[in-house]
Amino acid sequence: MSHVEHRGILLAGGKGTRLYPLTASTSKHLMAVFDKPMVYYPLTTLMMAGVREILVISTPGDLPRYRALLGDGAPWGLRVEYAEQAEPRGIAEALVIGEEFIGDRPVMLVLGDNLIYGRYDFLRKSVEDDPTTARIFAYRVDDPSSYGVIDFDDDGTVLSIEEKPKDPKSHWAVPGLYLYPAGAAAEARSLAPSGRGEMEITDLNRRYLERGKLRARKMGRGTAWFDTGTPQDLLEAANFIEAIQRRQGLIIGCPEEVAYRQGFIGHDHLMRLIGDLPACAYRDYLQLVAEDLV
Repeated sequence: MSHVEHRGILLAGGKGTRLYPLTASTSKHLMAVFDKPMVYYPLTTLMMAGVREILVISTPGDLPRYRALLGDGAPWGLRVEYAEQAEPRGIAEALVIGEEFIGDRPVMLVLGDNLIYGRYDFLRKSVEDDPTTARIFAYRVDDPSSYGVIDFDDDGTVLSIEEKPKDPKSHWAVPGLYLYPAGAAAEARSLAPSGRGEMEITDLNRRYLERGKLRARKMGRGTAWFDTGTPQDLLEAANFIEAIQRRQGLIIGCPEEVAYRQGFIGHDHLMRLIGDLPACAYRDYLQLVAEDLV
């Protein structure tokens, strides 16, 4: 299958009410997960998939903070744009908001509070798949009743999707990472709001399921997924990142390193970025990257 470049949408909206009062004065996606802003992790997930054109969606009040942090993406070899979601009206609305940005391309949508670490083979393979098919991912959990749950056969054909079922058909949960073909924005626009007044991503996925155009891919045992939406989840993710980084001497979710290793920027460019950083452990690590010592 020939490769088709995807556009990326990073949804960092909402009010973060489950993290209150931590979120009383800041967006939850700008909060720290150990030593980096939360948003760095989904951003680098998109980058690991080869996505270089990214739309960040957030609230009108928070967008200036994201602009200050991420800029136009050029230092990392990206093109980053911004759009508003005035009220949290559902994940699928991100596709409608980004319709002009997406254009006629397939799109990868990631939620700003999702942290994925490990083998990214599942992601790289997925962007090479049939660009006319929607794709979701499957992560095995012990208590599937707390998640959106999918049942699928051996070739990845999705058989059913259920939201927080009392009697789950499988142990496979759906993380906040989705791949959609061209035309997904128009498809999302036609969704009827749910009982809570939102454009539900599950309803969009069911549209593709009904047409036989929805596939699932397992994320595998070498991959960790965290939804950092509660204080407990935030602490668990931070402890995980700290432990991995301390034991391996590698930094997770580092846009400069990912850009360099993905070939988005060259060595001279990386050295200029390092020169602009303050004296800190982050800069010291990137110096090791530039010297090919990690």
